[in-house]
Order: sequence, then structure tokens, then C-alpha cells
Amino acid sequence: MKDGHDAKFGKAVGPRTQPSDRVLRKIRQPFDDSIPGAKSDPYWNIVLELVDSHIQQRSVDLSTLVELSQASWGTANRLITKLIEDGLIARVPRGPKHKTSFLAPSADLLTHFIDYAAQVKSQLAKTFGLRSGSETEEYYFGGSYFAAHIISPVQGTDISSSALRNLRFLLHDDNYFASMRNMWSDFRNDIGRKSSFDLRHLPELYAQAEVALSDPKTAYDVVAVNMPWLGRFADAGLLASLDDVLPQAPINPLDFHPSVWSTGRWNGQQYGIPIYCTVEILTARRDLFETAGLTYPRTFNETIAAARALHKPDREQYGISWNGARGVTIAHAFMFFLASSQGSVIDIPRKTENWLDSFDPRNLKLRINSEEGLAALEYMRQLVEVSPPGVETFDADRNLNCFMSGNAAMSYAWTMRAARLEHELSSKVKRRVAYLPPPVLKGRQVTAPVGGFLLTIPTYVAPERKREILNAIAWMASPEAMKAHVRNGFPVAPRFSVCADPEALASSPVVSFIDRMARRNELNTWSRPPVPEYVEIERILGAEIYAAVFEGKAPKRALADAETAAYRCIRERTGAI
Repeated sequence: MKDGHDAKFGKAVGPRTQPSDRVLRKIRQPFDDSIPGAKSDPYWNIVLELVDSHIQQRSVDLSTLVELSQASWGTANRLITKLIEDGLIARVPRGPKHKTSFLAPSADLLTHFIDYAAQVKSQLAKTFGLRSGSETEEYYFGGSYFAAHIISPVQGTDISSSALRNLRFLLHDDNYFASMRNMWSDFRNDIGRKSSFDLRHLPELYAQAEVALSDPKTAYDVVAVNMPWLGRFADAGLLASLDDVLPQAPINPLDFHPSVWSTGRWNGQQYGIPIYCTVEILTARRDLFETAGLTYPRTFNETIAAARALHKPDREQYGISWNGARGVTIAHAFMFFLASSQGSVIDIPRKTENWLDSFDPRNLKLRINSEEGLAALEYMRQLVEVSPPGVETFDADRNLNCFMSGNAAMSYAWTMRAARLEHELSSKVKRRVAYLPPPVLKGRQVTAPVGGFLLTIPTYVAPERKREILNAIAWMASPEAMKAHVRNGFPVAPRFSVCADPEALASSPVVSFIDRMARRNELNTWSRPPVPEYVEIERILGAEIYAAVFEGKAPKRALADAETAAYRCIRERTGAI
């Protein structure tokens, strides 16, 4: 391998650093340097080098690994041979024209090393003040190891084009994917066309995804899946598992926030790569709050009180705007307010990131008709009293436009759209906005819902092509590409390295705000649980919640009817009696 270029992935990597400069090796180096009689451990050095090369996306061959083991050739060669025989080192062919191989840690070795790292993290967590090691899954040191690193601009040479001709993408029709399409087309230099991208609005995307994932004739290579849809498509066997190709792919799962990376998992396997995420937060007019001498709300009751104080219809200034349109829109709003009441539409364990790994969809228990559900619904009915006229038709865009035009004192907004408040010339609230965690039912914990899309590969894609497609996905989800999008006004990236980049942090106040929430474990992916029955639950809520909020239906009756109808659909779908 030549310095500065990885032939396998076409990725610029820079000159190889010396062993003492390796991040992981620094853990052991002080001991070897400081303790009289200490000897270098070749087994430790080999394992660290393999894991470090995997994380840094650098290839390593036998001779390099022997050299870095700091042992004699014979000793190191015997250790490496034994590790290969034990299935802890995998051979990765250099290419179709090469007879030699690179060496990489096997999935088994990586699993054991991550277990070891978790135990180290537990001890560090105790040292830094956690009561026990049990909380470490919910404690993140964040991206501090990237803190001084400015990610270089994305380059066309970061991805090899020869293997990626004629890729076809089915994506959501939004500004992020449009920007990604343009970046891809520009860097591919006429190798591909914009017509390789099929962008569809959300309801149409679901219908087209069902067809695309089921019918090989559609010939899509990459399909964007809304995070809550994953269980439906994975459970039906329509998505290819990525576990067999991820270890060799130029993508580092450890750089993703665990709660976001887990959105691509179902039944213990990884089916999707998070391409972007967006978080629903509360935005507030800082100038109006300061003039009125009000503090920012932290609870439902405080939000209603602040909205009433700032609700001045005669001036076309309204207390709060939110997404109240019939159907999917109000269903999402209800699920988010339900989460802020510490509830969920189904009974799930929310304490761990990978709750879906142990979740049994056959024993699904609904929690729509609950005290938390009633609290969320009553809150929505109170919001209507201090909302702009026509809030019952507000989707995310109309809601944001109302706030951006200066007609609302507060607004619930997705961070992806909230960037427009600072970037658009027409915004009347530029530099006057406070970005706040979503208020909660009194006594409950702060939690903000995460939304976004996963890039997936259909099951019918040939195995040998799956690796090439995942390399393309890895480029699209790379820190360089995500940073470019952040700087262009899409302020939430699911990677620690991007959130810690000084230039990305300076591009929008939302970047650091969401990063702080992530480090405090205040983001959730369970408010819209990706179970196979999610689509039916969403459709039913879209009708029943709207009827209770805007058409006078009794809240308790609406919740009971919604739960009964959802159970009926679940029985019909699963064939249960």
C-alpha cells in the first residue's frame, strides 16, 4: 500500500504513522516506557494494530503487522498464524488480480475487543463519578477524541467510480437527499446521472419501497427507509443483512451515536446505515421572552402558560405553532408528546439502545389507552387554544413558515427544517431563536424524538455486488460528506466526529445543542417504534387523535377506539385469533 491512498477503497488516508503515535497503543506505551524490566507484549501489539487499522480504515499486511508487533519474525508469525487458525484474523484479498491478502480483525475479535473496551469504560465511568458500572451504556464520553480534528473537504477521489456505475437510488424527496444527489452526480463526473436517483414524498416513498424491495425488476440498489419502517421490511425478509460485509467496509460504527446506529438493527442484525437524523425540539422567540420577562418552559403546563402570555391574535402573534394536520402528521405529534409524558404506543424496555434485539413482536402490547396517552392528548387540546388559525392543516412546512414569518412565539420543529430559521433570507426571526429541549409532563425526564432515514440494500442484490454498494453508502455517510451537508444548512449529523468538528460546530447553534442532548442521553428512538405493525398503528392514530383534538370526540373514547382498532389490525396481519 502506498502512502496517501488505500487501493481497496480509493480513500485518501495520509502517511502511515509510527506505532507510538497510534491512539490505542498509547494505552500500553507508558507502562513499557516507565516500568523497569517491562517487556513489550506482541499479542497485545498485534490485536491493537488490527483494531486500530480497522477503526482508521487502513489496510495492514503480514509484514507490517510483524514489524509493529515488536517481536522477532518467527514469534510474530507464529502468533499471527495461530490467530488466523482461531478465526480471530480474517484474510482480505487485495483485489482480483492479486494473490496476496491484507489482514483484518474478524467479527469475533471485534466483538471481544468491544466487550473489553466496555469494561474499561465502566472503570473509567466509576472514576469520573458514576455510581456503578451499570450506567455506562447510557454514559458517553462523546467525540472528544476528534475534538481537535477538522474534517477535510469531501473529495471525488474518496470513492472508486469503476465499481459503482449505474447504481440506482430510491430516496425521500427532501433537501438533504437532493443535496446528496447533486454531490454524488458532481463527483462521479458523468459516470452516473441525476436520473439514477428516484426521489419520492413520504407516503409515496413507502408504497414505492414496498414494490422496489419486493420486485427485482425495479433494479434499485439502495433504498432509503424511514426509521420506523425498518421492522416491517426486515421482518418480511426484504432487506439484506449487512453483517457479513460491514467489518470490511470503510465505515466505523463506533463513530455513530449508539442510539442512532441502533435504528438500523432488527432482530440482532444490522440492515441499514443512518444517513441523516433530525430531532424534534422546541424553538422560541428569544426577543419576545426577554421583553415579557418570561423563562423558557420546561413542562407542559409552563408551555401553555407562556403561550397564553404571548398569544396576541389582534397583532397576528400566536402562542405556539405545531404539526396538527390529519393523518401521519398528527399521529407523529401524538407519539412525540406521549414520549414527553414518558409513554410509548407499545410497551417496550427503553433503558438500553438495542431493545429490539430482545423484543418479541408476537407478544406486542399496546399502551395507547393509558394515563400517559391521555396526558398527551389533553396537552394537544390545550395547544389548540393558543395556536394560529388553521393549525389543523399544519404540516411541518406550514408550521415552520408560520414561526419563520414571525407569527408564533414558539414552535415544535424538526432540527433539519429549523436550520432555515438562520439561513433563509426571508426569515424574520434570524438570530432571535432559542433552541430548547421539548417540554415534558411535570416530573418526567427530558426526551427528544429522533427521526431520519436509513440506507438499505434489497435482499435480491447479488452478494458480490452488495460489498460495492455498501462502499457507496459508506462514502455518502462518511464524516466528510456529512460535514459538507452540515455546513450547507443540515445541522444534525449522527457521527461524533462531525459534531466535534470546529467548523461544523460554528455553522449552526443547533449542532452543539443536539450534541449536548445526545451526551446527556436525552434522545430517543422508541417514540415511533419500528415494529412490523407500525404503519397500521400510525394510520389509526392519524384518524382518532385528529377526531379528539379538532372534532370533539371524547379523548378517552378516542384512545380506547385507537387501541382496539390497532389490536384488530395486528391480529389480521399476524393471523392470530
